[in-house]
Amino acid sequence: MRPSSYHRLHSLLIASLAMTFAGCADSLQPAKIGSYALKQDTVQSIPPRIYVANESTNDVSVIDATSFQPIGTIPSLNHSTHDLAVSRDGRRLYASNLASGRVSVIDTVKRETIASIYTGERCHVVALSNDDSQLWVANIGENTISIIDTKTFRILGTIPVGKGPTGLTFSHDGRFAFVSGQGDKTVGVVDTASHQIVKSIPVGANPHFMVVSRDGHVWGVNTGQNDIYVLDPETHEKVGSFVVGDKPQQIAFAYKGTAGPLAYVTVGSLNKVIGLAGDPKELKIVDEIAVGEGPNGIWSNQEGTRLFVAHDKGNEIRVIDTGTGQTIATVPVGRKPIRVVVSR
Repeated sequence: MRPSSYHRLHSLLIASLAMTFAGCADSLQPAKIGSYALKQDTVQSIPPRIYVANESTNDVSVIDATSFQPIGTIPSLNHSTHDLAVSRDGRRLYASNLASGRVSVIDTVKRETIASIYTGERCHVVALSNDDSQLWVANIGENTISIIDTKTFRILGTIPVGKGPTGLTFSHDGRFAFVSGQGDKTVGVVDTASHQIVKSIPVGANPHFMVVSRDGHVWGVNTGQNDIYVLDPETHEKVGSFVVGDKPQQIAFAYKGTAGPLAYVTVGSLNKVIGLAGDPKELKIVDEIAVGEGPNGIWSNQEGTRLFVAHDKGNEIRVIDTGTGQTIATVPVGRKPIRVVVSR
C-alpha cells in the first residue's frame, strides 16, 4: 500500500471511531446530582418529606409528608443541629450545626450525611440561592456569611456583615440577600452580585428567622421583643410591624379556607400560632391556634392547607389543618427541634 493511501485509510478509521465514541458518550451521559455523577436509571423519585432539625440530639428527623409517619433519623455527624435548607429537587438537605461551626450535607435518597464543611464559629442559619447553586451560611461568632458551591462543596468566599447574623433569606429575583443581626438590631441588605451591604434597616431586638412572602415582602421576627416586622422588597424600608406576644419564633404562609395567604407566627410564650392578615401597614389577628409546649419552627405544605409546627419543649411535630385549626397528627421527633422544612 502506498503511503498516501495508508494515511487516507488511517484518517478515515480515526474519524469513524471518533463518531462512534461520541455517540456512546451522548447515550451514557450521567445525570449530575450535587457533586456526584449517577447513571440516569439510578435517579430515584423522592416523595415530599418533612425534615426536622433536632438541636440536642444532633440529628434530623424524616417524616412522610402525606401519611405523617416517621421514616427515620439522619445523624448530622456534628453538634447542635439548628437550621435546614432543602434543594428544590429534594435530593440535598443542608444543616447548620452551632457547636461545630459546620454544615452537614445530606443525601436524602440514601438518608445519610455525605459531607461536613467548616464555615465559621457558631454557624447558625443556611439559605440556598434561587438556582440552588450556592448555599449561604451565617456565622454568628465571626459576623460573616460563608458562600458554598453546592456542586464542589468548596467555600467560594466570605462576606463581612453586622453583629451576630441570625437570619438569612433571598429576594424573589435573587438580587439581594437579607441578613438579620441580633447585635445590631438590624437587617442588612446584601447585593448578591457585588457582595456588598447596600443598606442597614433597624428592626428591633434580636431579629431572627426571616421568610419572603409570595408578593415578595420580607417578614421577620424579633425574638428579643414581642413583634414581627415587614420589609418592602423594592424600597428596602420597614413598612409594617405587629405585636403578637413575647418570644415570636418563625413565620409561614398558609390559607384558612379561601382567606389568605395568612402569615402564621409561632409565639413561644403563648404556646400558640397567631395568624395575621391585611396590608403590612395595617395587620390584624384573624386566627389563633393553640398548640403544644414551646412552638418554634413552622412550615406549610405547597397548597397552604397544612402547617407543620416544631415544639422545642414538647419534642414533637404537630400537623395542623388550617381550615379547622385542628391538630390532625402529632409526631415524636428528637430533642429540642428548632427548624422544620418540607420538600416539594
